[in-house]
Amino acid sequence: MTEGMDPATEAFVTHRNLLFTVAYEMLGSAADAEDVLQETWLRWVDVEQAEIRDQRAYLVRITTRQALTRLRTLGRRKETYVGPWLPEPLLTTPDIAEDVELADSVSMAMMLVLETLAPVERAVFVLREVFDLAYDEIAAAVDKTPAAVRQIAHRARAHVAARRPRGTVSSAESRHALEAFGRAVETGDLQGLLDLLAPDIVLLADGGGVVKAVVRPIVGADRVARLMAAGLPRVGGQVSTELVQINGAPALVIRIDGMLDSVVATRIDDGSITGLYVVRNPEKLSRIEQATAVAR
Repeated sequence: MTEGMDPATEAFVTHRNLLFTVAYEMLGSAADAEDVLQETWLRWVDVEQAEIRDQRAYLVRITTRQALTRLRTLGRRKETYVGPWLPEPLLTTPDIAEDVELADSVSMAMMLVLETLAPVERAVFVLREVFDLAYDEIAAAVDKTPAAVRQIAHRARAHVAARRPRGTVSSAESRHALEAFGRAVETGDLQGLLDLLAPDIVLLADGGGVVKAVVRPIVGADRVARLMAAGLPRVGGQVSTELVQINGAPALVIRIDGMLDSVVATRIDDGSITGLYVVRNPEKLSRIEQATAVAR
């Protein structure tokens, strides 16, 4: 045991990054995930430690239950949200790329797929497919029978498989596409943008009603390219892009006159950019200047 730390605190600290990741994958919001961890801690310190066989599983159970409660509240907030709601982007450490499954599970494209699941389906999928919990452990976390959890897991797996990006894209491919995209954005190169975009690309922009952003999805390479080529130069100031790792994958941070303006993540299918996710809401950009650790 760490000197000066009681067993309950040590267990919580040991598993904190894991618990944050569970909550974040269920909620898509780092701020709400942190609140869930606070609630988890308050319940954890009241547990009789001598009666716990598996601290990790017990902590995940508490976190899951708190996240499910928070997810329902978050759902009501999203109903009145101005424009598309995108997950809160996280600056992640380079070592996440070594765990391909974890990196894929927190990617912006996958987080958006998870948004299409019902709350319990999302919890079951995350706990089973990402964190490899046993069905009986998941059942205890979501208050279902193991048999019911198996059915939910099967349904959620099929739902996600039908919507997740097609094929595996290497970090090198993503970086190459984003570097070219960044150069085209900085220079307003319309043809350069068109060359990178799939014909049926969808752009989603999240300004949350706080800053200016398109409030409906933009579909089609020509419309998206014209918006990106014309939109940034119109704001005035010096536009610069920086390639960073967001949610376990390469992404762009856009600054205007050195000030953080937005984060651009992508979905790439068959070598072309099929999804552009632009987060401009300043309330969602607090995790960009310092890396957030995710774990499983």
